[in-house]
Amino acid sequence: MRNLTIRNTLRSHWISRLWIFSILSITAVSIAYAQSTYPNRPIKFIAPFPPGGTSDVIGRIMAQKLSDALGQSVIVENRPGASGNIGHDIAAKAAPDGYTLLLSNSSTVVNNPHLFKQMSFDWYKDFSPISMVAIAGLVLVVHPSVPVKSVSELTALAKSKPGQLNFGSGGKGIQSHISGELYKTAANVDIVHIPYKGTGVAVADLVAGQIHMVFSDMAPAVPFIKANKLRALAVTSPQRSTTLPDLPTMIELGFPNFEAANWWSIVTSKGVPNNIIERINQELGKIMTSQEIKDSFEKLGVTPLYSEPSKVFELSRKESPIVGEILRKAGVEKE
Repeated sequence: MRNLTIRNTLRSHWISRLWIFSILSITAVSIAYAQSTYPNRPIKFIAPFPPGGTSDVIGRIMAQKLSDALGQSVIVENRPGASGNIGHDIAAKAAPDGYTLLLSNSSTVVNNPHLFKQMSFDWYKDFSPISMVAIAGLVLVVHPSVPVKSVSELTALAKSKPGQLNFGSGGKGIQSHISGELYKTAANVDIVHIPYKGTGVAVADLVAGQIHMVFSDMAPAVPFIKANKLRALAVTSPQRSTTLPDLPTMIELGFPNFEAANWWSIVTSKGVPNNIIERINQELGKIMTSQEIKDSFEKLGVTPLYSEPSKVFELSRKESPIVGEILRKAGVEKE
């Protein structure tokens, strides 16, 4: 009887082990199959800023091109708020299956850690980078009612009216905010920051005459510049913009080291299999070097980029201490 009990126990033990092994094998095969057939359903593409701004326009262009390349719908979801933090947080918490992508922006991942005491995500721990996709300088625009036609005249006016002029931005920590703070320090002027939920919203209020100036992305500002509804004074890139070639750079105007640019990258949640990341990176390599993308981005005042995944984190690590020093000198504290 005792031997029979032992045999039954051993038999149950091996059956259990075989059952577990079978489940694990099936799971492994299922995962491998899912990876090999990626993508087999629509992909969510999070744009962490409101419609109308450069990030939104870039996101929609990229979504369409990725959809064509991957053979699946890539659906843009605008998730604005907290200077891009909300959209990044949503993407960070997404399942690591490659079906949630994020158009990340340097303002959020480089600037925000110096502006917020608490961040709901960790850029380096919660994301897997895929590739850089774009970089662009900003344009300084004023409402036509502001009686200036150059940066020197603007500076003189601001000095004659300390605290009376204001500048709008796409939100606290957005590059348009950093550029305004950099101008305040470089020109030694007292102008008031008014944050909005997106640069497009700030530009709309500027056109309406509600604020005096904005360091704006090209996309929302250029149509109003060409329609003479806004006056452009300078660009923040180290070289003149191909979109507005007649505008001087801030460096040309006597502000050495005044270089401010936004850059964008595509990332996904941490843990996404490498073969999926490699697949998307390879497709982006073809997309970002195409003449069609170059032409589309030039209209936005944006330069297309492509990189190995590691370059995304390398750039953010390089820029972070520089931005931190600008904010420290401007007296901007974390909130």
